[in-house]
Amino acid sequence: MGSNGYLPLFATRPARGLVQFRLYVASIFVGICFIWFFRVSYFPVEGKTERWAWVGMFLAELWFSFYFFITVVVRWNPVFRYTFKNRLSSRYDEEALPEVDIFVCTADPGIEPPIMVINTVLSVMAYDYPPEKLSIYLSDDGGSDLTFYALLEAARFSEVWLPFCRKLKVEPRSPEAYFLTTPEPVDNSVIAKEWLLIKKSYEEMKMRIETITKLGKIPADIRKEHKGFREWDFVSSRRDHQAILQILIDGRDPNAMDIEGKPLPTLVYLAREKRPQYHHNFKAGALNALIRVSSSISNASFILNVDCDMYSNNSEAIRDALCFFLDEEKGHEIAYVQFPQSFSNLTKNDIYGSSLRIIMELELAGFDGNGGPCYIGTGCFHRRETLCGMKYRKEFKIEWRTMKKHRTTKESASVLEENCKALASFTYEESTQWGKEVGLKYGCPVEDVLTGLSIQSRGWRSVYFTPGRKAFLGVVPTTLLQSLVQHKRWTEGDFQIFLSKHCPFVYGRERMCLKLQLSYCLFLLWPVNCFATLYYVIVPSFCLLKGISLFPKMSSSWDLPFSYVIFVNCAYSLVEFVGYGGTVRGWLNEQRMWMFKRTTSYFFACVDNFLKLCGLSKSAFVITEKVADDHVYERYEQEVMEFGTTSPMFTILATLALFNLFSFIGGIKKVALDDVQIKDFDLYGLQILLCCFLVFLNLPIYQGLFFRKDSGKMPASVTFQSLTFAILACTIAMY
Repeated sequence: MGSNGYLPLFATRPARGLVQFRLYVASIFVGICFIWFFRVSYFPVEGKTERWAWVGMFLAELWFSFYFFITVVVRWNPVFRYTFKNRLSSRYDEEALPEVDIFVCTADPGIEPPIMVINTVLSVMAYDYPPEKLSIYLSDDGGSDLTFYALLEAARFSEVWLPFCRKLKVEPRSPEAYFLTTPEPVDNSVIAKEWLLIKKSYEEMKMRIETITKLGKIPADIRKEHKGFREWDFVSSRRDHQAILQILIDGRDPNAMDIEGKPLPTLVYLAREKRPQYHHNFKAGALNALIRVSSSISNASFILNVDCDMYSNNSEAIRDALCFFLDEEKGHEIAYVQFPQSFSNLTKNDIYGSSLRIIMELELAGFDGNGGPCYIGTGCFHRRETLCGMKYRKEFKIEWRTMKKHRTTKESASVLEENCKALASFTYEESTQWGKEVGLKYGCPVEDVLTGLSIQSRGWRSVYFTPGRKAFLGVVPTTLLQSLVQHKRWTEGDFQIFLSKHCPFVYGRERMCLKLQLSYCLFLLWPVNCFATLYYVIVPSFCLLKGISLFPKMSSSWDLPFSYVIFVNCAYSLVEFVGYGGTVRGWLNEQRMWMFKRTTSYFFACVDNFLKLCGLSKSAFVITEKVADDHVYERYEQEVMEFGTTSPMFTILATLALFNLFSFIGGIKKVALDDVQIKDFDLYGLQILLCCFLVFLNLPIYQGLFFRKDSGKMPASVTFQSLTFAILACTIAMY
């Protein structure tokens, strides 16, 4: 109960198992101290190569220890939130609830199919919330008339879809996902008839959209159906066009009704102006244009932004978020409510480790315990004022029940369209604070993390909420290269923040607690892990071929701290992973992918950041492809790793895999052919076991190099290059 006797709208509870976790941490810390002591006490006195290799191992282990400390800070006190929507409903009737603007962003109809985009739009239009208080904005950075046509079809379909969702309490409210996962009701013939009718209506709409998408242009007869298509008469290309703004459903219009006579949400299409000579600032620029345009049309107090591939899976998500914002005691402190990223197309064992299970289930909850989660770019409810640069003040409180806010805009939809185009022009932001102190931040590939950091540095806190039913479901990459490139972009942006004036230790030192500043380092220092990981993957194998021991003898008591730290850490990680819904094979896949990402994505992210510091490179935004070839997707569902194309990342992975295989064979040969086999295994045992583990993790690489015949195998050119590099490295090590 609150201090004034009222019941709060949300509760906060600590995670379970903290005692066990802290005991585990204490034991690992003791083991780490013994490892440090061993490295210092047994420093080799002879051999230049031995000494440098030893120093490198010590530095790598120091880095792993430091990163382990950062991880412990994040996981030390995770908290979980619980909402009381029944209390919200009892205090706020539908008239008193605040309005909500919803932003959906898309950028390329070839990579993000229009049918997928409108499924996301329809899912957020159908929230269990007064429709007259919802305004949905689609930002089309591809400036495509194909996407506009799909949205026009969605506007028509919403007239039957929204009543259907209300009547049957549909979950999820993406038509594609619903009809794919929900069988036809057979116990009620009337409902079954309606169900089949709506499904047929959706499938007909889907066929029309996909037919037009494959055609690649809008037929003349369809262009006559809406005045908006005339805008494309003046479009030169997707990177050179005027601002296009169309209000497809005007929520103020009394005629904007569904088939049951209930109001429809406002629906707006926006393609902001683009010119080749002006930087458009990618997704951050698109969202800032939406913030400005929406302020003149609906100006809702709260904003939800979702990616176009992340449909709403929980129709009560808005009410959950409002339980935090409208809480009388703590709501005024909260800038944004971040929901987890979850995915609908994961394989059973998550072959590419795309779910980021522990991050989403545990580590972001740890952020929350330390001051608030970072903003991860989608599935996030924002307070409009905080996105517009407002600093936190203790006296900032709003009594929603007394506001009874209504839209005051009197202009017609056509007048609003013309007036708001200026807000989406490429010149509007010139000589303003947009992208600097107002709106989402520019100049970083991870504008979301930087924006959240900026908001928290102004004194606001944020909340992480994991509902019982997942709030949003998206899609993950279905090929290895897509996953590696995606992580390269993320980690490049993270490290860029750390190296900039926005480093949390500088930017947030006044209003962010030290725990939260350290928590950010968990992600901002991701790419730096590449150096210690590459060293551990390469140097022990190299020294095994050269006959240099880098670990204690198997018979020595100094073997115990190394074995304990490795075994207990892996065992705890496995139990934790399975405890959060993963599988044993899924855990192995995640370990494999962390190694792959650290040796490629993180490495290239570091290189690009150093090139930027030298002025030799610029930021680029790469859209992750949301569709895959049928054969590629079939292999993905079968959990067969996809290569199939040349890439420097694949060359590195294959070279390291082959080098570790050759080193493992060399180590086994050394032990098998030596007169005193036990002595050699005692001396090199840990190095041989490390090579064995690396070879095991690289099994899919060997299959792709030598044993597969399908189109997803490793290209012959990559096989030849990696064999050459690996043999050369072995030759250098042995002679």
